[in-house]
Amino acid sequence: MSASAAVDHRVRLSIVGVIVVALFCALLTRLWYLQVASADTYAAVAQTNNTRVVYTEAPRGRILDDQGRVLVDNRVSYAITVDRKIQGKQLDGVVSRLSPLLALTPAQIKDQIANPRASVYKPAPVKLDVSYDTVSMIKEHPELFPGVDAAQLPVRQYPNGSVAANILGYVGDINAKELAAKKGTDYQPDETVGRAGVEASFQDELRGTPGKEIVEVDATGRVIRTVSSTAPKAGHDVKLTIDLDAQKLAEESLQQGILAARGQRAKEIQTHFVNNKAPAGAVVVLDAATGSVVAMASNPTYDPSQLTNGITSNLWAQLQDPNNNNPLTDRALTGAYAPGSTFKLVTAIAGVEGGLISGASTINDTGSLKVANETRYNDGHAAYGRINLSRAITVSSDVFFYKIGLDFWQLFHRNDPKGNTIQDTAKKYGFGSDTGIALPGEYAGRVPDAAWVHQVHTANPVAFPYDIWLPGQNVNLAVGQGDLTVTPLQLANAYATFANGGTRYVPRIASEIENPGGTVSRSIAPAVATTTGLDPGARSVILQGLTGVVADSKGTAFGAFNGFPLNQVSVAGKTGTAQVTGKGNSSVFVAITPVQNPKYVVVSLIEEAGYGASDSAPVVRRVIEGLNGMPTPPVSYIQTTSQAN
Repeated sequence: MSASAAVDHRVRLSIVGVIVVALFCALLTRLWYLQVASADTYAAVAQTNNTRVVYTEAPRGRILDDQGRVLVDNRVSYAITVDRKIQGKQLDGVVSRLSPLLALTPAQIKDQIANPRASVYKPAPVKLDVSYDTVSMIKEHPELFPGVDAAQLPVRQYPNGSVAANILGYVGDINAKELAAKKGTDYQPDETVGRAGVEASFQDELRGTPGKEIVEVDATGRVIRTVSSTAPKAGHDVKLTIDLDAQKLAEESLQQGILAARGQRAKEIQTHFVNNKAPAGAVVVLDAATGSVVAMASNPTYDPSQLTNGITSNLWAQLQDPNNNNPLTDRALTGAYAPGSTFKLVTAIAGVEGGLISGASTINDTGSLKVANETRYNDGHAAYGRINLSRAITVSSDVFFYKIGLDFWQLFHRNDPKGNTIQDTAKKYGFGSDTGIALPGEYAGRVPDAAWVHQVHTANPVAFPYDIWLPGQNVNLAVGQGDLTVTPLQLANAYATFANGGTRYVPRIASEIENPGGTVSRSIAPAVATTTGLDPGARSVILQGLTGVVADSKGTAFGAFNGFPLNQVSVAGKTGTAQVTGKGNSSVFVAITPVQNPKYVVVSLIEEAGYGASDSAPVVRRVIEGLNGMPTPPVSYIQTTSQAN
């Protein structure tokens, strides 16, 4: 080999050597970077890839009455759980031994273990509310029940049974639609949420902060260890405006009134003898000065504790069955009723504010009034002679209010803006729209007018053949009949607005949100919906008439309040007997007490129970007696004359 060739060979070897050394250096540098410099970063990534978050539901906050007495609480329930690691023949053996112990079929147990709504990273609950003996049996024989344990879970408790059930509501598992709406939050598929009442409307406050556990899992998803955990935090307590004693009083009085009505003949049915059906009803007690709900009863009712661990299809069918009068329906909030003569308050205000009448105006009530091609009569064809507004309210003269309704229709017919004054006044006092109470499912009611007639005629011309607002419809409206529908809560709120001088409040159901320790997190003040501009003079004349309903010997509720100490506790009120096509009359009564400085408004409405003076007035009397610390004898059905409407 020549000298030059040898030199070239050495150069090439040197270059190759340099390249090899460079490659080894690069490789060593990369290995150092991966194993040393980035060790923490990659360890964190590895950790993340092998960890899962497991949430534990927090205890819900309590629901309290206005004095802090517990209406809804939590209790500890023993739940039997099964570790999801148990598989195959071992699982079959465990299930076969659990089956008779839990009174569940093997298929039911396996369905609970495989429940896709429950977290796969913690033991699956297969049965709640098991006895301590069952827990002991499992704990004492681990060899028979490998992977089986007992967990303590919070369960909703209603210490007063069915009291205030329709206000409080109940809880149940979150559904797929609700969960989808909570996407991006920490809500879980197996979470409990409010289903009705306060439980639903204050869900965000009552729900606590879930516990959070980070667990490490292997490639098959089995939990290896717990990395970190945060304990669940209980939800906030909700303090209501409801008074527990007043609520019990309202519910007891309503139940007594319903039973009393069922024992009496339905006088409006003359063809044969039949008792009042009185299937259901409602009582509302409002604080006239603040709009706060003191009590709100609905009958029939239910026990929410029956729904805490889920509900069987049979029980759900019973609660929804019309033959059982739909216990889940809150009639105070969602019941649609004609108010009957209690609506004459609105017509009276409209008549004065619309300029048709004054406190001194009189008519000669002959017992009838010609309206278009028909003659309308007072109840029982009674004739009251020369009467003014206050007297018309006291004796509940239909003719007096028929005339107001007819006069307003004539204005409407002439395209006078005052022609809709009854409707406008009704809406100003809260009819035809929901009250805004913080409870779900409220019915808005209906105040019919020409626009409504056109709407329903267009939608169904067969059922509603006329596309015009007829005089008879306005006359019906004036006495609270026809197509007008209201709820007992709306009726109470309208009278409270009148009682306090014209301020309509949003009915308040809760006053405070409290931290678990008892300190106030948020106060909920009374909220004004509107002011009506009620004329004090008109109010005085109307209030005089309402006082006469109870105190005057010719007043429609005089018999119901016979012997009541009106000199100690003054009461003003209005009876109503609402006619319903194909059904018996609804009994309605509204009271304001005391008269000069109103504190309470009390409404009773009982379906198919006869005259307002016969059944609802005695119910309201008993409620007022209880509110004032008087003796509360059982409700008695009052036999009245046909004029007591």
